[in-house]
Amino acid sequence: MDPKKFFAELRRRNVYKVAVAYGVVSWLLIQIATQVFPIFEIPNWAARLIVLLLALGFPIALVLAWIYELTPEGITRTTNVAPDQSIARSTGRKLDVTIILVLLTVIAVLALRHPSPPKLPPEIATEKSVALLPFENQSEEPANAYFAAGVQDEILTRLSRISDLKVISRTSTERYKSAPANLTEIATQLHVSYLVEGSVQKSGNQVRVNVQMIRAATGSQVWADTLDRELTDIFSVESEIAQAIAQQLSVTLSGAQKQTLEAKATEVPAAYDEYLRGLAFTLKAGTTPASNLGAQKHLREAVRLDPKFALAWALLANVDAVSLFTYNFQPTEALMDETQHASEMAFSLQPDLGEALLAKGYYNFACLRDYPAATDFFLRARQALPNNSRVPEALALVTRRQGLWEQSDSYFEEAEGLDPRNPSLLTQHALSYVHLRRFPDAVRKLDQVLDITPDDIDAVALKGGIAQAQGDLRRASSLLTPLQPTADHPNAVETQAYEALLERHPEQMVNRLREMLMQLDPKLGYINGELRFWLGWLQDASGDHQAAQASWQEARRELSGFLGRQPKNVMLLSDLALTSVSLGDKAAALAFAERAAVARPVQEDAVSGPIAIEVLARIAARTGDVEGATTALQRLLKIPYDGALGLSAPLTPALLRLDPMFDPLRSDRRFQQLTVSKTAK
Repeated sequence: MDPKKFFAELRRRNVYKVAVAYGVVSWLLIQIATQVFPIFEIPNWAARLIVLLLALGFPIALVLAWIYELTPEGITRTTNVAPDQSIARSTGRKLDVTIILVLLTVIAVLALRHPSPPKLPPEIATEKSVALLPFENQSEEPANAYFAAGVQDEILTRLSRISDLKVISRTSTERYKSAPANLTEIATQLHVSYLVEGSVQKSGNQVRVNVQMIRAATGSQVWADTLDRELTDIFSVESEIAQAIAQQLSVTLSGAQKQTLEAKATEVPAAYDEYLRGLAFTLKAGTTPASNLGAQKHLREAVRLDPKFALAWALLANVDAVSLFTYNFQPTEALMDETQHASEMAFSLQPDLGEALLAKGYYNFACLRDYPAATDFFLRARQALPNNSRVPEALALVTRRQGLWEQSDSYFEEAEGLDPRNPSLLTQHALSYVHLRRFPDAVRKLDQVLDITPDDIDAVALKGGIAQAQGDLRRASSLLTPLQPTADHPNAVETQAYEALLERHPEQMVNRLREMLMQLDPKLGYINGELRFWLGWLQDASGDHQAAQASWQEARRELSGFLGRQPKNVMLLSDLALTSVSLGDKAAALAFAERAAVARPVQEDAVSGPIAIEVLARIAARTGDVEGATTALQRLLKIPYDGALGLSAPLTPALLRLDPMFDPLRSDRRFQQLTVSKTAK
C-alpha cells in the first residue's frame, strides 16, 4: 500500500480527529473521576479502572473510525459508501466543533481548580508606604508603657483602613528601637519609603504625643507635630496623626474614610484604658498562654465597663479564637461559648467593623470549623482592613484547612508583604511547607524566623523535626541536643523524645521527662498526660516495660479527665487512642480513633483530618494488623497533613524506616516498598 494514500485515507475517514477527540474527552473524564470519587469515598481502584478502560478503548475507537462511517442512514461500513455519497467532510467539521467545545470545558475546569491567586504587594517600596516604629514611653511611670504601645497601634489601625496606603503591621516593627539610627536599613527590610517615630507622655489626665515622619531614603524629616490633650480626648489625637500622615503621603480621603478615621470607639475612658492594657498583651512578641490570659482579663473588664464597646468585644473574640486553634488555651466548651458571645456582640454593634468581621470569621474557623463561612467573613474583613496582615493570614489558614494549598500559599505571601518580620506568620507558612513535605522551603522560612528571633526554641525544634522526616538523624541531633526546653514548649520536648526513640537511645530522655513531670503545670491541661504517654513510650523502648505500663495508666487517667470538657479535641482523642493501644486495650483505642475521625473528617479538614488515619495505622501496627496498617500508610504518604504525634511533620518513607512503632511491619514486603518510596524529599 502506498503510504501517502494510506495517510490521506486516514485523514479522509477522520481517524486523526477521532483520536484527538477521544484523548481530550478521556482526559476530562479522568479529571472528573479523580475529583468527584473521593467526595463519595469511592475506592481508588475505581478511578484506576476508568483510566485502564479508556486506554484500552483508544485503539478500538481508531479501528471503528477506520471501518465505519456516519451517514444519514446511520453507521455504515466505509467500503459500502460510495465516494459521492460520503459525508465524512461534514462529520469532520462536527468533530472539530466537538473538540473545541471539550477544550473550552477543559480550560474552565483548570480555571476552577487553580483560581487566580490574590494580588501580592510588590517587594519594592512604593511611595505611599509607611511603617510606625515603636512609640517611646516618656511617662514617669514605666507601667504606662502599655499606653504608648496602644496609641501607636491605634494610629496604625486607622491608617490600615486606607486602601491607597501600604502600612506595615506592628509585629514587624516592634523589635526595632523607638528612634533607631539605621533608618535606611530598616526601611529596606520593611519595604517602605517612610518611617514614623513617636513618643507618648501620660501624666494624670494629660497626654502629650510627639510624632515625626521621616523619608527613609534621605533621613530627612517631612513632618512633625506635638499634641497636648486631655486623656478623654485621646481619640482625636490618634485621628489627627493618622490624617496628617495620609496627607503627607498625598492620599485624598473620601468622606467615608475620614469618618472612619475620626470614629470614637467608646465614650467610657476607663473602658478604653482597659482595652489598651489588653491590647498591649496581644502585641507582645509571640503568643503564650500567659500573654493571652492577660489580654483576656483586661478585655473582659473593658466590655463590662462599656457593653457597647464593639472593638473590645471583637478583640476578646479574636484572642479566644486564636488561643483555641493554637492550643494556648484548652479547647473547652465554656471558652467556645465566650468566643461566640463576644463575636456576636461585636458584629451586632457594628456589622461593618473590620475587626468584628474578623472576629466572626475566627469564631467560625476555630469553634465551628465552618470553613466556607469563615472564608466569607474574612473576605469581607479584607475589604474593610486592606492593610491588616491578620486578614490574609486568616485566609491562608482557612484555605489550608480546605486543601487549597496553592491559594493558601498566595495568601501567606500577601500577609508577609504587609508583615515581613512577623515570626508567628513566617512559622505558620513554614508549617504549610512541612505538611506538604516541601522541606527545603520550610527550612528557608524557619531561617527567616531565626534571623528575627535567634532564640526561638520551637523554630529550632521544628527544623530538627524536618531533619527527622528526611531521615537525617545526625542533623536532627545537632539541632535538638543544645536545646533545654521546659514543659511549656511541649513540641520541642516531644521532638527531642522522638529523636531519642528514632536513634534507639531513650535512656537519657527518660530521666529528663520524668523530672519534668514531677512539677506539673495545670495551665498545660491535657498536655501533661500527653507528655506522660511519651515517657511510657521511652520507658518501653528502654526495656522497662513495668514502668511503661504504670506511666501509660497514669497518662490515661490524666487524659480522660479532660474528655468531658473537650469531647472534640482531636489531639486529646489521639493521645487516648495511642495510650490505650499501648496498654493492650485495642477496642478502646479504635473507639477513640473513630471519635477523632468523626470530630475532624478528612473531607472537611485537609490538615487535621488525616491525623485519625495515622493513629489507626499506628494502632494496626501495634496490634499486628499488617493489612490495615499498610493500607492506611499507603494513603497517608500521598497526601499533605499535620502529624499525629503533635510534631507537625507528616509520615515519610524515612520515618517509616526509623520509627520503632512500625517495627512489627518490617518483614512485610508491602511495608518495605513504602519505606523506599520517593514520596517525600
